[in-house]
Amino acid sequence: MISIYFFMMIISEFVSASSQMLLKKSAGKEYRSFIREYLNGWVICGYGLLFLAMVISIFCYSGLGYMGVVVLEPINYILVMIMSRIFFKEKITKKKLLGVMLIICGIVIFYGARG
Repeated sequence: MISIYFFMMIISEFVSASSQMLLKKSAGKEYRSFIREYLNGWVICGYGLLFLAMVISIFCYSGLGYMGVVVLEPINYILVMIMSRIFFKEKITKKKLLGVMLIICGIVIFYGARG
């Protein structure tokens, strides 16, 4: 059965993927010093969002259980691929699409078997 925890986990994965986009944006820039490379707005916001995603995921364990959360975490790979295409113009290859289909099939099978 799909619950509020399921949707919160999806939100957590979206927040996590967004944090990875911020960190990737920061990695593509040149910085004057080692400290500025790690203490800048992109990195601080990225790690802040990653922390928020972790807190939401931990909360979801109470409603989904260990396996429920672990099965939904690969959604992050799908979101990162889509967001990388949108923001960084990265190519989506056939292998990536096959991987996405396998992830989706695994999630459907897991939640279909439970339902």
